[in-house]
Amino acid sequence: MSVTTTLRPPATNATAFVPSLGIALASAAAFGSSGPFAKSLLEAGWSPGAAVTARIGIAALVLLPVALVMLRGRWHLLRRNAGLLIAYGVVAVAAVQLAFFSAVQTLSVGVALLLEYLGVVLVVLWLWLRHGQRPRRWTVAGIALAVAGLVLVLDVLGGMRVDGVGVLWALGAAVGLAAYFVLSARDDTGLPPLVMATGGLVVGALALGVAGLVGVVPMTVTAADVDLAGLTLPWWVPVATLSLVAAAFAYASGVSATRPLGSKVAGFVGLTEVLFSLLFAWLLLGELPLPVQLLGGVLVVAGVVAVRYDELTAPREPDPAPSLTPEAPAPPR
Repeated sequence: MSVTTTLRPPATNATAFVPSLGIALASAAAFGSSGPFAKSLLEAGWSPGAAVTARIGIAALVLLPVALVMLRGRWHLLRRNAGLLIAYGVVAVAAVQLAFFSAVQTLSVGVALLLEYLGVVLVVLWLWLRHGQRPRRWTVAGIALAVAGLVLVLDVLGGMRVDGVGVLWALGAAVGLAAYFVLSARDDTGLPPLVMATGGLVVGALALGVAGLVGVVPMTVTAADVDLAGLTLPWWVPVATLSLVAAAFAYASGVSATRPLGSKVAGFVGLTEVLFSLLFAWLLLGELPLPVQLLGGVLVVAGVVAVRYDELTAPREPDPAPSLTPEAPAPPR
């Protein structure tokens, strides 16, 4: 399947950038909130595949009515972008989550997350190889700062556990993450951001459902209560939070922010998901971040600032020179 991407130049003025940055951070926070709620389900007996499928499937059902209303009279957009939606749903929604959950079965969560977020580097390489946007020194510096920050935030050096198969799964998740940012940045489709997100969620849920039916992905659910933040809650509370906040809102706002920011800047802003994950783990699970993790967070933010500075200082193409040939007179009416 071949999908050609056309990317909009990222927002360069504060009027366009600041609101988009806020939406991107909200999306990262929503994605980052998933950890404690997913953990409570897994500890209650849910399989990873079942938790992910419920999260994506319910989110798709919630967004679908709104998306259908937005598409009314423009159904041709679905036919024209069928390949894009299938790629987005299978690779950027379903595959990335399946690959990550498969990776953490043989890798520590820190190592798996670090490898997955190398997808941001893959975005830079894609823009270089496919669109000729060679990374400049501030982007390279941003990559170095962000990767160093992730190493500290995830405490990889303190508990590294490496397995070859797990590494391959984690790198597969990195490819899926890169696809998420690259495909979300497309603005030549005519699809509203919410329709794009909904289409991806629908396709992703169907793909996971089929994988579960054929036995590729184990599907185990339970109606047992879950323990979260010192409270005993019914199972539907974390399922609803994962579906409405960490999927429906996260994907819809993520696509909305990525289009004006561009895939590169949005990818680096997306790294803050790890910081929000630490914050929610502290608030809901009592897992207090270490000082070295806070330092890592500062480095991640510094990497985002470096990439944004590179975007602002990138040389712009000059306006075309005015033609010296006089315009032909208009024909008589």
